[in-house]
Amino acid sequence: MDILAIICYLVVAAICAGIAEFFVPGVIPGGFLTAAIVGIIGAWVGGSLLGHFGPDLAGISLLPCILGSAILVFGVSLLSKGLSAKKV
Repeated sequence: MDILAIICYLVVAAICAGIAEFFVPGVIPGGFLTAAIVGIIGAWVGGSLLGHFGPDLAGISLLPCILGSAILVFGVSLLSKGLSAKKV
């Protein structure tokens, strides 16, 4: 895997994270950068667990990427909501 493929993967995963954050209720603290990092991890998890199906862009399957990102974004938003409720 060359550096251009890694950059494309990061860009596509960050875009999929933005899409996933739009569909999932809740907010991730930290803004777009945190959402992009969570989305990259979610894209990797989604691609690993769900395999390769649906349309792809730069060698990345978009549906597993978005689904994995959405699940991880939802989990992080629930976790952050639970942690902020315990502080009060």
